[in-house]
Amino acid sequence: MMRRQQPQQEEEDETSRALYELSTMVLNLLRYPPTPSSRSNIGQITPAGFAYLLLGMSLSLMLCGSVTFFIGLMLMPWVIGIAMVFYVAGIVSTILSYLTAPRNNIPGKTNYITNIQFPNIIICMMRLVT
Repeated sequence: MMRRQQPQQEEEDETSRALYELSTMVLNLLRYPPTPSSRSNIGQITPAGFAYLLLGMSLSLMLCGSVTFFIGLMLMPWVIGIAMVFYVAGIVSTILSYLTAPRNNIPGKTNYITNIQFPNIIICMMRLVT
């Protein structure tokens, strides 16, 4: 039982030691900022440094683009599914609105409502498709 606890305790000690060293370095930088003489080389960059800078920028852009593409690829079935649900709901709503529309069944009178509404159904369906 003691053997199992020792590696875990050593890991925690190593982690805490690394955090302690990191915090010590940050506090030393905050306490004693670099002198102005060491800042004289800031404006100069070597060609190799510039190449590494461009390489890092291009790699980060490729990584972000790949992640964005993967997220879009994973969400595409959901988008298509929601579009199909709205499409079916529009068709059902249109059909139900025409089935429940009031009708003029007076003999000898032409039913202008159905003559006018039938092309509107086709127009509504075409709007849903496009």
